[in-house]
Amino acid sequence: MNEIAVQLSGDHLFACALQCLECADPVVKGQLTEQVYAALQAGQLSYEETSAVRDIDTPGRPAHPDLVAPRDLPRRRLGSVQGRASLLHALAHIEFNAINLAWDAVYRFRGLPEAFYRDWAGVAREEAYHFRLLCERLADAGYAYGDFPAHDGLWEMARKTAHDPLVRMALVPRVLEARGLDVTPGMIERLEQAGDQRLV
Repeated sequence: MNEIAVQLSGDHLFACALQCLECADPVVKGQLTEQVYAALQAGQLSYEETSAVRDIDTPGRPAHPDLVAPRDLPRRRLGSVQGRASLLHALAHIEFNAINLAWDAVYRFRGLPEAFYRDWAGVAREEAYHFRLLCERLADAGYAYGDFPAHDGLWEMARKTAHDPLVRMALVPRVLEARGLDVTPGMIERLEQAGDQRLV
């Protein structure tokens, strides 16, 4: 992906986290994430609270993919290039949401140990890296993020857990991501049957 010149909104972590959270361009969001993480590691960002927490009902995201109910998503047939691209797209969408979830945790939950914020900034950075790799693989297959419909389940869970960091940490990473791990072996088996060792 091409580098785009981006500038942080200031030297306060929470303002920078909000900037990352509200950024709609996935490429710019990834680059902002890298910059905020690097600045935080270098001790260049303050943990001082300069403004009250805003309620972020919808994070920054591109106009596509179209968001539909999970039951309305078409069934993926991994025997075709399009079906495997659809799977890649679903994984990329999870990673994109995970970036937003990580920055939302940093921005929303105040008064916690500094290690909490450093850890979640690190999670955002890792998820942005995974998102970029999946988008590169999608491009190899002739597709891009936004080409397939997706659902909003992860962010919907974020809305429901906005009131309490303990509830958020219990439900979002531990329940939803663990559920995703449960289906991974079957997914790998289907990809192996389809002969796509690179995606495996």
